[in-house]
Amino acid sequence: MSAATPSAPLHVVLGTGPAGTTLAEELLRQGCRVRTVDRSGRGGLPGAENVAADLGSPAAAREAVSGAAVVYHCVNVGYELQVEVMPALQKVIVDATAAAGARLVVMDTLYPYGPSGGAPLTEDSPWRATSRKGRMRAELDRAYLAAHDAGRLPVVLGRAADFYGPRVLNSTLGATAFPAALTGGTVLAFGDLDLPHSFTYIADVARGLARLGQEPDAYGRAWHLPTAPAPTVREVLALVRERAGVPFETEVLAEARPWGPFDEVFMAEYAELFYQHTEAQAMVSDAFERRFGMTPTPLPDGIGATVDWYRGRLAEQQGAGAEGGTA
Repeated sequence: MSAATPSAPLHVVLGTGPAGTTLAEELLRQGCRVRTVDRSGRGGLPGAENVAADLGSPAAAREAVSGAAVVYHCVNVGYELQVEVMPALQKVIVDATAAAGARLVVMDTLYPYGPSGGAPLTEDSPWRATSRKGRMRAELDRAYLAAHDAGRLPVVLGRAADFYGPRVLNSTLGATAFPAALTGGTVLAFGDLDLPHSFTYIADVARGLARLGQEPDAYGRAWHLPTAPAPTVREVLALVRERAGVPFETEVLAEARPWGPFDEVFMAEYAELFYQHTEAQAMVSDAFERRFGMTPTPLPDGIGATVDWYRGRLAEQQGAGAEGGTA
């Protein structure tokens, strides 16, 4: 990791979930000056300035991004709050970033495309969202690009498929899969296991967003972040089983219903997006790969690293439990 000089451009990462934290680590590795922003200010990354701010407050947001050259919007909220909260959050972040004279990189999803009938998804695919959250995301993206076209600030969107990787817990390939795979439990899977489904490795999300942050000529559009060719879910589970080295059972949800950490509130909100698991969803990132010469992490390597991370996490949890049980 290279140390940043005090005069280096400041990169401000909003949100310290899996994407924001991994992105901040990538920027630090590249020798950038980094500030992370969340409600607690306890992002805890050595080498970064960790700031607390309520990004719903215009004054707090302006202070949080003050001095930034690039702002990365990696903030997310609970599914049940998105339609209400995210448009207001967008306005505050756009206004604050414009006031700072900075560029804005937005962590984005595939939701604006809506059901594709199984056609591969490229940046040229039509936006046909049918869900409330998908239409909301499409409206936000149009507003981001309109702000760019109007000259308010440079904006670029980086889209990813379902995340997987270290730190990724709340994903269809996250905490309902890897811990059970390592302990011989029951792994949850969604929809049709024999359909192709794209998964984007969290480190590739970080590398892609960091690259967009440093490529002003690439702004004013959406890019698909580096994502390996879509396997079937069954093929992904076979890789998980091979790397975990433990037999496990699989429970398949054919429709959205509560299961484990995915409670009734979450599943009620996720139901409108369940089409992603009942048709092929193959995201294509060739344009990004050609433009920036960046290839996605091969799925076996990403799955292996994820298994290793979860194995370490389980060991830490078991160690903490053992300590708590001693007199």
